Amino acid sequence: MTIRCVAFDIGETLVCDDRHWGSWADWLGVPRHTVSALVGAVVAQGRDNADALRLIRPGLDIAAEYAAREAAGRGEHLGESDLYDDVRPTLRALRERGLRVVVAGNQTVRAGELLRALELPVDALATSGEWGVAKPADRFWQRLVELAEVRAPAEILYIGDHPSRDTFPAAAAGLRTAHLRRGPWGHYWAPDPAVRRAATWSIDTLQDVLTLPLETPVGE
Repeated sequence: MTIRCVAFDIGETLVCDDRHWGSWADWLGVPRHTVSALVGAVVAQGRDNADALRLIRPGLDIAAEYAAREAAGRGEHLGESDLYDDVRPTLRALRERGLRVVVAGNQTVRAGELLRALELPVDALATSGEWGVAKPADRFWQRLVELAEVRAPAEILYIGDHPSRDTFPAAAAGLRTAHLRRGPWGHYWAPDPAVRRAATWSIDTLQDVLTLPLETPVGE
């Protein structure tokens, strides 16, 4: 079946999370290396990434701390320097090939606003905060299919780094998938046999997508 829409995860797919984790380390008053090391530990254990912060401060209420950071003027920030270098060229090239390009990931409402301000070359962009549902829930993938404006889920290629939030649930929802070897989750889980079986393709950079046999429709 022809791929008509390419959809992208956000964190560690389009956006480098260095600023995100560094800002949490600063807020919690610990060295940035401590947070990095703990993120690595929870990645290896297959746990929620927020558990890295709960290891520093047991019982931490992530939502309450997020609100406190915003109130203190130390909330989310996303700029051009947070994008990986291959993001804009790849998005632009896919659109030039006649594909619909969308972005949808587990991010806050504020992150959606910041991403739109970057004016990425995409047809649509949404976050879990805006939808009120997050990956890996089935409803997230239903919303993504609506955003993609396709006739069937198999006409969507979803690209992400996280097996349990991206590759496995997207495949279960009937989408084609590309597991991206990027960031802690992408690198750690890339060789895993289950990930390789679930992914339609495994890629090392976003520009690898341009070499895939997507069977782009012509003149439709």
